[in-house]
Amino acid sequence: MKKIYSLFALLSLFMLSGCSVYNFTGTGKIDAKTFQVNFFQNNADLIEPGIDRTFTLALQDLIMNQTNLNLVSNSGDLVYEGEITDYRITPMTATADQQAAQNRLSIRVNVRFTNKKKETDDFEKSFEFYYDFPGRDLPTGSVLNEAIRVIFERITQDIFNASLAKW
Repeated sequence: MKKIYSLFALLSLFMLSGCSVYNFTGTGKIDAKTFQVNFFQNNADLIEPGIDRTFTLALQDLIMNQTNLNLVSNSGDLVYEGEITDYRITPMTATADQQAAQNRLSIRVNVRFTNKKKETDDFEKSFEFYYDFPGRDLPTGSVLNEAIRVIFERITQDIFNASLAKW
């Protein structure tokens, strides 16, 4: 019986040590110690005030919460920069009397990622997501806040996956 427990303990030890290069977020081994997120300017044709700051903070928060990297204001090992390039609301479906039954808010963000420790990881890429809401609702107040929260949650996770998780 002691041999079975010893074997189980040994196998468990090997399994746990084999996972040491990964963490729970799936980022793998990161040589960097610091990251910086530069301000993402809103360059979209349709400007929604404040979403540039909201996006910048959302990306910072996500990286801080899912890694052990330290946020710095300059000279980071990993640098995220870019701009919001598109913010648009389009009708998706119509009613019989030509009213919008459903609208879609879409936001696109262009990101330049630089890894000073491993230049082959560098990229420039656009990330986009959307939120559908009823045509009778206006994209203001709680509807707008929820739409932006959902969109930025998805975009920031996609950026994280592309830059650190390599998905």
